[in-house]
This record gives sequence, C-alpha cells and structure tokens, in this order.
Amino acid sequence: MSLGRGISRTRGGGYSVRLPRNERAVLAALPGQLREAFVSNEPSLYRLFPPAHRDDPLANAGYHELVGESLVEGRLAALAELERTAFAERLTEQELGAWLGAIESLRLTLGTQLDVDDRTYEYGLDPDDPEAPRHALYHYLTWLQEEAVAALAHGLPG
Repeated sequence: MSLGRGISRTRGGGYSVRLPRNERAVLAALPGQLREAFVSNEPSLYRLFPPAHRDDPLANAGYHELVGESLVEGRLAALAELERTAFAERLTEQELGAWLGAIESLRLTLGTQLDVDDRTYEYGLDPDDPEAPRHALYHYLTWLQEEAVAALAHGLPG
C-alpha cells in the first residue's frame, strides 16, 4: 500500500477504504451492469450458480428450486451494498463482507465473459487487445478482492 490505496482494518474495528474517486465511481456503476445480466439471464452468470449435481439434472433442478432464489437475493443484496457504500471512507465488517461478495460476483462474471483461465495472463496484458480495458478491470477487481480478504483476516487470531 505504498501508494496510499487499499483497504485496512482500523483500531475501532471498522475498515478504512482509500481509493480514488474515479475508482469508486467504477465500483458504484458495476453493480447495475451485473443486475442487467441477471434480468437477461446471461450465460456468463453460469459460474455464479454452477450446478450442484452435474450428473443428475433432476437433483440439480430440485436444488435450484430449493435455494436458487436465496442465492440470487444474496448476490443482489451484496451488489446493492457495494453500490450504496462505494464512496464510503469507512466500512463495517458486514459492509466489507458484502463488498467481498459483490466483487467475487463481478470477477466471476467478467472472467467468464473474457474466458479467463490459468494461462490467460501468462505473458501479461496485451495493450493492443480490444478487450484490454476489461482485462485491466478484472485485474483491478482481483487486487481489490485481495485487499478485502487481507483486511478481514487481519483481525483473526493467529
């Protein structure tokens, strides 16, 4: 955090968020875009709700009937919390937990759209790739996710 950016635990038990305004604006805008994907049931949402029983369509349908709606509601609630608190300088543990869930949803969806795998960034980002800005966003969300996890883990016992 030599640039003075990131997320850290405060003495009072909350979390300090140090991000430039333009990055916060992106974070505030992304949940709306993912909500649109939910409405249109885009195939890129597959990794958010993978089948519980790959080899048993009937059991999988039963699982999704039982918990599917609550899974969607949980993801939507996390996105709403990120959107609501994107410009906050301090977060509670619950708010940061919601950020973590929202960021994971955004990363999984974007990673699916970009077809990210273990070898995707083997040679770094290609600035000539028309998808370079979206790949950069994927990297940014990965960094932010790591910041949130490290901040949340900071208060855990050894």
